[in-house]
Amino acid sequence: MPLFDTRVPAVLLRIDRNPFHHGTLGAVRSLGRAGVDVHVVADCSRSPVRASRYVSGLHTPPPPGASPADLAAALRRVAARVARPAVLIPMDDACAVAVARLRAELSPVYLLPELSGALAERVADKAELAGVCASLDLPHPETLVPEDEAEAARAAWRLGLPVVAKWSRPWLVPPGGGLRSTVLVRSAQEARELYRRADEAGSRLLLQAFLPPGPDRDWFFHGYADRSGAIRAGGPGRKTRARPRGAGLTAVGRWTPNPQVQALAERVTGELGYRGILDLDFRRCGTTGRYHLLDFNPRPGAQFRLFTDTAGLDVVRALHLDLTHRALPEGAPRPGRTFVVENYAPLSALRPAPDGRELAWHAPDDRAPGRALWALWGRHATGRLLDRVRRGGGRPAAGKPAAARVVRQAPAPGPAGRTGRSDRPDDERAGSR
Repeated sequence: MPLFDTRVPAVLLRIDRNPFHHGTLGAVRSLGRAGVDVHVVADCSRSPVRASRYVSGLHTPPPPGASPADLAAALRRVAARVARPAVLIPMDDACAVAVARLRAELSPVYLLPELSGALAERVADKAELAGVCASLDLPHPETLVPEDEAEAARAAWRLGLPVVAKWSRPWLVPPGGGLRSTVLVRSAQEARELYRRADEAGSRLLLQAFLPPGPDRDWFFHGYADRSGAIRAGGPGRKTRARPRGAGLTAVGRWTPNPQVQALAERVTGELGYRGILDLDFRRCGTTGRYHLLDFNPRPGAQFRLFTDTAGLDVVRALHLDLTHRALPEGAPRPGRTFVVENYAPLSALRPAPDGRELAWHAPDDRAPGRALWALWGRHATGRLLDRVRRGGGRPAAGKPAAARVVRQAPAPGPAGRTGRSDRPDDERAGSR
């Protein structure tokens, strides 16, 4: 019997409009190379993904912010075209939460892990995750959720400036308004101003103690919790370069054994009874050495292909095999392997990689997306530069996020009239992706 049940196609779902989401291409290639038909429900009109030889079909997604009913209707239309039960794989948080909510409705036509909508939403919500960590006694940065703008200002002082500001449900942040899912707040006034935009952001503002970045401090863990709850595939990795620096997504990552991160990941998924693909982000505290869980994403991380073992197993393949009741092959880890996103770290893509390397866009057996990348990325970068020139320092154009405005102010007064001052660096933005 062949390893994969190639009679069962896969449907990748993504409603965010990022044309350079390399994780989608990674999933297309991973399953396509195994002989599985891969259908993509995403806006790929300006994306290198559409050029992949492994894409079996492209389908129009519902718009960002679509209701669960609209998303279910769109997925039923895709199922009718595919005409066979398919493994459904959400590729962003909004889709992961919505699909988990719609599990009962979608299960007649899609294969899905036993993950409740309540749990998916609980771990994806940044404020709820703080409560999860507190209940499980897991390290997590001190987090406050203010109830009004005055409390936001007080919370910023209490945590010690600078502080990290996050919207609890970042997938609800509308594009084009200048809001970012995570920013570094350097003043109480800025905390006030952010709180005033909570209605616009669509979810609660939370303020979090800032853990400064540094060498060997940013880690991630990818895995697949199978039907029994055992963690299969994946492993711990170290972020060696991020975009932007000290924050944001992984531009260069390295598969690095870390028993502490592994144990924390297995503990949190086991105690929650989580099932399915997971992507966790950690930051090690430079003072205590403890690994703080920053994010729990109930879907594949964009760099999941880093963790491809000697049997060719990754988390997306593990999901397909498990849901089609096929045995997962036993492979060995490949520590030292690196993953590089070429448009974010082009020089790293050229350096020697003796332990193996996977590029996000370029692949010898699927060259078209790599060729398409540079033309599309060049137009994208030029367009952003021209937007900045036209704005002349004004409000960002639609769809273009802007950095948080820094409001300078005097330090908070300390005892006996002295001024308090944080010794934390103020030129980095906290983050984990």
